[in-house]
Amino acid sequence: MSYTFNYFYELISFQAQHHKNKVALFIEEEKITYKEILHASDNLANFLSKQGVQKGDRVALFLRNSKEFVYAMFAVSKLGAILVPINTFLKSEELSYILKDSGASFLIASALHENVVNASEANVLCNAILWEGRVTKTSTNQFSYAEVENTSHSCKAEILNLKDIAVYIYTSGTTGKPKAAMLSYKNIFSNASSGQRTIEVTKRDRFIVFLPMFHSFTFTIGVMLPLYVGASLVIIPSVKPFSNIFKQVLTKRVTLFFGIPDVYTALAKANLPWYFMWFNRIRAFVSGAAPLHAKTLNAMSKKFKRATLLEGYGLSEASPAVCMNTFEKQKVGSVGTVLHGYELKIVDEQMQEVACGSVGDIIFKGDNVMQGYLNRPRETEETIINGWLLTGDVGYVDEEGFLFIVDRKKDLIISKGINIYPREVEDVIDSFEGVALSAVVGIKDENSGEIPVAYIELEEGTHVLDEVVLKKYMRKHLANYKIPKHLYRVDSLPKNATGKVLKRQLKERMTV
Repeated sequence: MSYTFNYFYELISFQAQHHKNKVALFIEEEKITYKEILHASDNLANFLSKQGVQKGDRVALFLRNSKEFVYAMFAVSKLGAILVPINTFLKSEELSYILKDSGASFLIASALHENVVNASEANVLCNAILWEGRVTKTSTNQFSYAEVENTSHSCKAEILNLKDIAVYIYTSGTTGKPKAAMLSYKNIFSNASSGQRTIEVTKRDRFIVFLPMFHSFTFTIGVMLPLYVGASLVIIPSVKPFSNIFKQVLTKRVTLFFGIPDVYTALAKANLPWYFMWFNRIRAFVSGAAPLHAKTLNAMSKKFKRATLLEGYGLSEASPAVCMNTFEKQKVGSVGTVLHGYELKIVDEQMQEVACGSVGDIIFKGDNVMQGYLNRPRETEETIINGWLLTGDVGYVDEEGFLFIVDRKKDLIISKGINIYPREVEDVIDSFEGVALSAVVGIKDENSGEIPVAYIELEEGTHVLDEVVLKKYMRKHLANYKIPKHLYRVDSLPKNATGKVLKRQLKERMTV
């Protein structure tokens, strides 16, 4: 594949030169042109440079959806530093871990998350913190965004290439702590280019972005893709009230709508006003991050006859898109065909390709495959073999090349498009007084895709589990979406000969 740009800052410089007066961002009542994005990104780069940020440094973002998030993407790239978007649902302990693991020297955070940031180790781990929004600064190494506009410092752009690392996306596995997928500029541009081809994006399109920008799906397909093409995006800072999203779709003439399955489940059931159904200009709905129910797909196609719902499949290690249904053909239950420029295979345990229609491990290769996991060479070697990325998912491909996901080999739980890994939750539960051992599994849920539930074995001599106190304890250590929706006390968890908990048996109990 060939690429127009080598790095993010080169992209925005090009768009600002060729489409300088075109509105690139709509956010509430504000309109921001490509030229204005470049100017604001230069200001931010100058400020970061003055604070000592250099090529190779890591700049973490703990930001809500905002224009500042977009500016940071290009400012950090100008300096040759590496962007680290962080899940804003995390609590202070979890934030501290990622800041430490990534080696972030600078943090840009929203005032909305002030309490979490100040309760974390950010002030110790980072040289400085820049706030988006109004806060009461607690130390001399904290700055307000207004100070960005006043810096007199000037910096030159670093000359980067496609192989340079652009971003660390923290992804969840099923064991241990979150790990960073190192994505290069080629990885991101490859995905944007392939997405452009499949969704048939043009400069006339307008994207709406209400999903969190820190998520790999939103980052690449929702934000980078429209800017890569020279289109426009409508940024929604908060999903509440949800009615505002419909208002923005109409008033900003949105053509491409990006969501996760639970959004489309709600949309299919919503009693929308006639004028929305009549005047909206949506030509495509794109669904990612989690499996889409067949009944939701069918209900959406009946309700929105002028738009096509395109379901896709990907993972953070793939920057993130791998497959997608097309306008020409969609298949219920399938995540579509492999994107342009990539290869996909279904293989057995010996990495030998299986026959068409046979179930096996899903692997793929292409310019979207990550460079590896940060500081985890062994896990990188186990995940990428001869250029092929092992997804850990199981599925099959039909005679037309459509991929069907059958199951996940690992115990990863995906709830509302966000990854939850059980061991992290289990470690918190197991540290609670009176708990001997716990097992967290995901069960299917119509609205969330999956929800986490926990089976708990108590220590000998402990007869009562205070669920209220335990959940209060978990809220201190975990993001709310990770907390199990149900707690089940069991006399003994099922285990194999080596003492490993047999989670499949626990899942089977829920289906009986």
